Amino acid sequence: MTFDDLHQLFIQDIPLLDVRAPCEFDKGAFPLASNHPILNDMERETVGRCYKQKGQQDATALGHKLVSGSIKSNRVNAWQQFLQNNKGAQLYCFRGGQRSQIAQQWLQAEGVPVQRVEGGYKRMRSYLLSIFDNLPPLLILSGKTGVGKTELLQQINATVDLEASANHRGSAFGRRLSPQPAQINFENAVAIDFIKLGTANKVIIEDEGHLIGRVSLPVPLRSAMKQAPILLLEDSLNNRVDRIFDEYVIQGLAELISQSTPNPLAELQQKYTTALSAIKKRLGGAAFQCISGQLENAFVQHQKGQTGLHKIWIASLLVDYYDPMYEYQLERKKHRLIETGDQQFLKQYLHS
Repeated sequence: MTFDDLHQLFIQDIPLLDVRAPCEFDKGAFPLASNHPILNDMERETVGRCYKQKGQQDATALGHKLVSGSIKSNRVNAWQQFLQNNKGAQLYCFRGGQRSQIAQQWLQAEGVPVQRVEGGYKRMRSYLLSIFDNLPPLLILSGKTGVGKTELLQQINATVDLEASANHRGSAFGRRLSPQPAQINFENAVAIDFIKLGTANKVIIEDEGHLIGRVSLPVPLRSAMKQAPILLLEDSLNNRVDRIFDEYVIQGLAELISQSTPNPLAELQQKYTTALSAIKKRLGGAAFQCISGQLENAFVQHQKGQTGLHKIWIASLLVDYYDPMYEYQLERKKHRLIETGDQQFLKQYLHS
């Protein structure tokens, strides 16, 4: 299978049947892959020990013994159900070797043909990593916290939303309810986003540090971002505070309620208290005590139905922490700045 074949696989969003063990799948897979293993973790470990001690022939025989009878029937039925629900799906294991070949043969014996990805996970992963070595020209969208960079990205074409792939808003307060993806899954998703942009003249990407939550940017991507020209998005402090209040307090609380959290307001307070504690050292003792008190008071009043005090601790956090840090970082890369403006101006600039 050539890289062109793999390119079409990801462009067309072909569903993937992953027959690797769950422990392999958890370390890294692809956005449209579903795990229906031919060997579970314990069986894989047992067969692996046999392979090391006695060789491939004995290991294969042991694998067939472990996965036989009703166990085999159940697994083949699960594959059939997946293929029935996902027309055109393809099958893979780690290297496109024995496990996927056997799965393919068992399915064919049931009259269910399925295409196998030659080279398997390793080949697909290698292709996706190669995308980062051949990136299109980048244009970095920068701006202070709360200016609406994500909003602007959603209004323009040829963008890659790193925070969406990372499932994190990118700040100390940006953790979402659902967990972040594994590092490999994050890299795979971002690479596929670049693939789907085709031959874009330039790709707009939000300014990020090397970490978004706990996932890190691929080194070639980070290197390209450090050299790319910058657009600076600006907005007033009041608008920024309003935007953060809506996203982090109103929407954050609604998200907790939608998950049937027993005490959503207390949970939200605990989340932001923990986030504030994480930056205590960089914030400084006096500022930390001040903002901590403002945050606590805001939640006390929130319990009484008054939400406006949240804007006080949000504004303090911006002015005392995020803005000075951002201004320091911008000073170091201002030579790359090519345009500055609000959302409307930069949207027109990008569409011109």
